[in-house]
Amino acid sequence: MNTPAVAASRRLLAAAALVVACDAALADEIGINVYGLSYHFDRDRAQALGVDNEVNPGLGVRWKLAATGRWQFFADAGVFDDSGKNTAVLAGAGALWQVGGGFQIGAALAVMHSDTYNNGRTFIAPLPLVAWDLGPVTLNATFFPKIERYNDVATLGLWVTLWPGRW
Repeated sequence: MNTPAVAASRRLLAAAALVVACDAALADEIGINVYGLSYHFDRDRAQALGVDNEVNPGLGVRWKLAATGRWQFFADAGVFDDSGKNTAVLAGAGALWQVGGGFQIGAALAVMHSDTYNNGRTFIAPLPLVAWDLGPVTLNATFFPKIERYNDVATLGLWVTLWPGRW
């Protein structure tokens, strides 16, 4: 499958690999986001609106910016096929709080663009996050609430972050 999201994701991944190759000190700080899956809570409405695609392939980059105590700050950028089978582009920053046992909770503020959401206009969204850091892999989830004009169906998004510097 060679969708625009996959092609853009390949370019993003190549750029991240180049950064890591040029500076081995960054290897522990750069992760590769592999998107994903989604679950729509009102499946009938999602199907009626044509936003019921629950396999959302794409790639992105996570950069760990800083850590303070139990807080981890990061920036993400990525491209994926969204629930409407359109290419979605996102960039944002956030923080995760270490609860314990690798479990983290937090939030991010993301700039997003897709023809599926907000009538195709770029928008900024606050997103709640949960993550489970397993060392070389982090499992991530977010919740996109139903908000008129922006998102017509409440959705759960799932993806993994691979940490090549931890392998």
